[in-house]
Amino acid sequence: MPIVVVASPKGGVGKSTLSTQIAGYYASRGHHVVLGDADPQQSSGLWLSLRPTSAAPIGAWDVEADEIDKPPKAGKDTTYAVLDTPAGLEGKRFKDVMKLADKIIVPLQPSVFDIFATRKFLDRLAEHRRIDKMQVGLVGMRVDERTLAAERLHDYLEGLELPVLTYLRNTQNYVHLAASGLSLFDVHTSRVEKDLEQWQPLSAWLDA
Repeated sequence: MPIVVVASPKGGVGKSTLSTQIAGYYASRGHHVVLGDADPQQSSGLWLSLRPTSAAPIGAWDVEADEIDKPPKAGKDTTYAVLDTPAGLEGKRFKDVMKLADKIIVPLQPSVFDIFATRKFLDRLAEHRRIDKMQVGLVGMRVDERTLAAERLHDYLEGLELPVLTYLRNTQNYVHLAASGLSLFDVHTSRVEKDLEQWQPLSAWLDA
């Protein structure tokens, strides 16, 4: 069963947004997905509690902040698992996550602070003994392509030996949908057409 982990050393970078959207994507495709939240803020957990019964179901992966156990066994009840992680992932929690992850998505914003912190985190990933068994991808978050900061982010990411999966724009669509426990994949495409276009390469990577 594939386990997708969303991780970043920085807080407020969009980990919960990505985690909930990924879970929503898998659910919209008819998969039995569970969503775990190891972040003390429990943003993904809150989103899941707000999810309406009319939306494609997403199960809860009960995760303790200090003990990240395996998700429910693969089978008819679980075919994908998504894990939202806290900022500053290190120590035992870092080791637990690395034991479980099949795919790791690292989000970062167009900020010199994000770039500096993420560089160190990616170095830690590269040194881990299981790195050859995982896929790691990068996602630019809240990117305004008209800005110099976005240009610098592009330049930095293109210099890395990791795939840049997509750049997601800064839009209130994510905020409004989160307030109802919904994802882009739960509403009519006309409402979120531009955002779905940006998700296409990320979705293809998730399915690969």
